[in-house]
Amino acid sequence: MGIMELFNQISSEKKTGPVEYIVVGLGNPGLQYQDTRHNAGFMAIDTVAEKYNADVKRIKFKSLCGECTIGDKKCLLMKPTTYMNNSGEAVVEALNFYKLGTENLIVIYDDISLEPSKLRIRRKGSDGGHNGIKSIIYLTGEDTFPRIKVGVGKKPHPQYNLADWVLSNFKADEIPLIKEACQNASESVELMVTGRINDAMNKFN
Repeated sequence: MGIMELFNQISSEKKTGPVEYIVVGLGNPGLQYQDTRHNAGFMAIDTVAEKYNADVKRIKFKSLCGECTIGDKKCLLMKPTTYMNNSGEAVVEALNFYKLGTENLIVIYDDISLEPSKLRIRRKGSDGGHNGIKSIIYLTGEDTFPRIKVGVGKKPHPQYNLADWVLSNFKADEIPLIKEACQNASESVELMVTGRINDAMNKFN
């Protein structure tokens, strides 16, 4: 067996091995929430899935799941079906099943402090008032997981109801911007799972 054949065999074995990273996009299930600002995490996962030929339809860990190889890492893509406030239930089930720590978890979610098209990548941090992140931190007992915040725009005015805002649809002129953000989030995931989070932060923050 030649060197290249051996390399290809090793790579193939790597891809069929256990999941090494879990990439979770946060959102709410149901057609009524499909294109809302709060579902930016789901949108980003769909973009990652399209790029890496994953079919995120298998029901497991209270989520829609699909597997793919990103870089040389086998990844599980997840869209929890628990509704946003209970996202941690899905995440904990998957982490426990694959015996992974939160350092092997990447969470993608919406951020109203950023304009559409903008990302903010962090190694760890507080929930920042986001109920999905709050649930994950509470149930894992850790806030030391990398995350990608996807900008969805701030409220039109301070008195605007926050729930109404995050459950509203993107405006027509914002749709190209959120698509760009999701593409950048997908690129960030590849950098992060291959140990280049600093590169992702330098490029997109």
